[in-house]
Amino acid sequence: MLTFLFWNLGRRPLHRAIRDIVWSRDVDIVILAENKIPPAQMLLELNRGSDDGFHFARGNCEKVDMFCRFNSRFLEPVSESGRWTIRRLELPGRPQMLVAAVHAVSKLHWDADSQGHECIRLAETIRAAEATVGHENTIVIGDLNMSPFEPGVVSARGLHAALARDIALRGTRTVQREEYPFFYNPMWGHFGDLASSPPGTYYRKESEHVAYFWYVFDQVLLRPSLLDSFEHDNVEVISEIVPGDKSTSLLSESGIPNTDVGSDHLPLVVGLTL
Repeated sequence: MLTFLFWNLGRRPLHRAIRDIVWSRDVDIVILAENKIPPAQMLLELNRGSDDGFHFARGNCEKVDMFCRFNSRFLEPVSESGRWTIRRLELPGRPQMLVAAVHAVSKLHWDADSQGHECIRLAETIRAAEATVGHENTIVIGDLNMSPFEPGVVSARGLHAALARDIALRGTRTVQREEYPFFYNPMWGHFGDLASSPPGTYYRKESEHVAYFWYVFDQVLLRPSLLDSFEHDNVEVISEIVPGDKSTSLLSESGIPNTDVGSDHLPLVVGLTL
């Protein structure tokens, strides 16, 4: 199992909580947004009492930091911007992958139209990176600051992320004689009370007429070529950290993210059986 952790830390010093998730979930790649923890401090925590050596995977993306449980030369940048980094993951004995780690612009600063146009740019960059490496074994993970149903995520020119596996497995869809590749978005299954996890990854109480309260901004998208390595149970929105014989809830008594012990976003763990 190759396991990813993504967490928007909300600029909070959550290095011990990250360590506990990494140890309890056997995480291989840590992806952090809104991180103010110095890399040296994060590495000290990740490697404390462990034989595994985590490394800081340096890059030029300002909004995302990455740490990996192997030499960082196996996670080299292919394309980067201020808000995303696309890495070639080339581990011995495993299929090569692309890992696109994203922290998109917040709705506090951009409207849905601008966010959608930025998704077009991201999608084009991903397709260009896939052409460079010669495959489409791509995972996108991060805080998209959009819900799975928004145009930037579902539109053909955007990320084109389908809610159903069988649709994504069609591979592509043609619109106006141009072919667009699908992603699969399993995060649709994490809306509402029927999911085994909280009804979203981010909560915001609003006084407007239209209010969703819970949002699934933190998402993982997978190209169809990776779906043989993925089951729905392989993605988890974490609401409780269980290091050793004790547990810490990341939710308040009212059931929303508790910023006294965690972030305003809940962490996301994803595994692939590569």
